[in-house]
Amino acid sequence: MPTPAATLPRPEADPVGFLRALFDIAVARAQPAQVIRAHLPEPPKGRTLVLGAGKASAAMAQAVDAAWPARAPLSGLVVTRYGYVPPAWRERPGRIDIVEAAHPVPDAAGGAAARRMLEMAHGLHADDLVLCLVSGGGSALLPLPAVGLTLDDKQRINRELLLSGATIGEMNCVRKHLSAIKGGRLAAACAPAPVCTLLISDVPGDDPATIASGPTVPDPTTCADALAIVDRYGIGIPDAVRAALRAGRLETPKPGDAAFARNRVELIATPSQMLDAVAQSCRRAGIAAHVLADDMEGESRDIALAHAAIARSVARHGEPFPRPCVLLSGGETTVSVARNTAPGRGGRGTEFLLALALGLRGERGIWALAGDTDGVDGSEDNAGAWITPDTLARAAAAGLNPRAVLDAHDAYGLFAATGDLLVTGPTYTNVNDFRAVLVL
Repeated sequence: MPTPAATLPRPEADPVGFLRALFDIAVARAQPAQVIRAHLPEPPKGRTLVLGAGKASAAMAQAVDAAWPARAPLSGLVVTRYGYVPPAWRERPGRIDIVEAAHPVPDAAGGAAARRMLEMAHGLHADDLVLCLVSGGGSALLPLPAVGLTLDDKQRINRELLLSGATIGEMNCVRKHLSAIKGGRLAAACAPAPVCTLLISDVPGDDPATIASGPTVPDPTTCADALAIVDRYGIGIPDAVRAALRAGRLETPKPGDAAFARNRVELIATPSQMLDAVAQSCRRAGIAAHVLADDMEGESRDIALAHAAIARSVARHGEPFPRPCVLLSGGETTVSVARNTAPGRGGRGTEFLLALALGLRGERGIWALAGDTDGVDGSEDNAGAWITPDTLARAAAAGLNPRAVLDAHDAYGLFAATGDLLVTGPTYTNVNDFRAVLVL
């Protein structure tokens, strides 16, 4: 729930503290314990099987276990990222098994969990219920290869996709068609039991078929779409898999399939809800807040330059918004790394911020914070970072060339040197990127 306005630092006195408090509000709004109870179905006549995957799935399972009637049968399995099991669950596990696996590049533990889920889904009856808990990251955490692929293939393809600049929708289209469990296949395995899917969205547009590659949702994309994406970005796939895609042999269950006749899908936390909660808290504190968009996609540095142009206009001319104010945005940007180039230490948030600082050129009165609400920006230990009007000057004083650092995709090192990394540890949720630009 939104933080009371009285607890927000005054932005003019502590701009960075104010921005950090906004990030905390964003994360709090998407906590499963806050939102899941209102969406739970009634217990069925038979048993309830919980299945799930994602960075928030362990916290979702914890919330379900706490809210589900003690006398109603409850069991199941969810898989989350290493380190994303809430401490209270580690100390006192509940009725649902929680296992950990690798993200963003999958490992054998995720494959084993996916196989277990399919085995648990077999033999269900019409009076049973499958409660599927899905959040961002679930696609990499359920790496069950389609026929003709190995785990090594999946790992390599995933790495290439992550560095290609492909959108999350494009990546997940490929992942669905190269999987034995995603793209609606898990729901098909659960039939005739009804499936209730509760989703925490980390994708622009909140498309259930894209979140975690839609393991329980019909897939409107095709093998031809997946093959076109693979070719567009030069992703290498085995010849046998290419032939299978071309022939349509790896097609996913489609809308209208009988397997989804008794299924229900609900979004329980989304980027727009997160940004609205932050904006409301700002306004209660007397600071105008403007949500630019909750579904921004594109190169991080390009999105940064657009934010810089708006922020400069606000600072210099009071247009399109009077100052002081906060500009908010969400979505999932990308960082394209040239093939055969070693990626630097950085992620979407830090790349955005360094490009923003360069675009602002030290403009007075502007601070900004960007971070991933799951607590990990890319593959490092930070959620993101922040910038101040003197970020570029402090970086130069540390002997760094900000433009060269940006070109090397190595923003983590710069913000580590300036002491401006946002480090939160696991947040146990995931509604994707959060960006806030404060103009005083």
